[in-house]
Amino acid sequence: MSWKFACNLSFMFNECPNLIGRYQLAKDAGFHTVESGFPFGYTIQQVQKAKEDAGIQQVLINVFTGDVTKGELGYAAIPGKEIEFRNSIEMTIDYAKALDCNKIHIMAGIVDNSTSANDAAYESNLRYAVEKFKTENILGLIEPINSYSVPNYYLNCYEKAIDIIRKINSPHLKLMLDIFHLQHIRGNISNFLKHYGSYIGHVQIAQVPDRNEPDTPGELNYQYILPLISKCGYNDYIGLEYKPKTSTISGLKWMKNFDYYPH
Repeated sequence: MSWKFACNLSFMFNECPNLIGRYQLAKDAGFHTVESGFPFGYTIQQVQKAKEDAGIQQVLINVFTGDVTKGELGYAAIPGKEIEFRNSIEMTIDYAKALDCNKIHIMAGIVDNSTSANDAAYESNLRYAVEKFKTENILGLIEPINSYSVPNYYLNCYEKAIDIIRKINSPHLKLMLDIFHLQHIRGNISNFLKHYGSYIGHVQIAQVPDRNEPDTPGELNYQYILPLISKCGYNDYIGLEYKPKTSTISGLKWMKNFDYYPH
């Protein structure tokens, strides 16, 4: 079966210390499509040039998350940070448009003790983002992140994610389904895909628990899971958000072993 894979430049090709240098490495490895976190430290022009020089497509970018050295992972669920949230959305839209990228992952932020104030801020901020995305024809994505990888991340529950997507009810807000996080948070992958496949706007994969290549030893059998993703109706790009166990290139043998190829 033919799958469409996008390598994640924030996780892969870290042999190159700068993100913009990884665009060409991805192309040289046979990829035509990439995704990434927000390109901290690089101007729109620098990232755009790196992408265009490599002749590669970008399908997803994470929202500007704030000062990561201070533990900031977005503002969406943080009361009192509405201005910062709106600025982050507008800045990320500018990058996305320059990269011809139509998916933005909206990060919720770190919350020590979640309250109804966080819930209200999250809903209000997502509604603001959705209105902006509607104008720009961008798909907003929200992603539950497991508490082992990121303690105290606000959105760490799939039921909460599905509930807010249903409540806002916009074609510009869908679920980012990272199978790595799904397994950590709740498991039961087959039934989740069967019941909630229509809410999925993007998929990412990695092995559990070490977040390495899909064919490394671990809890998940991707030769079984990937066809289920297609069966549930998702046929867009699948992001490779994994940490290569050794080098990125040597790790890509998993694609050949599974009879898949870069796209």
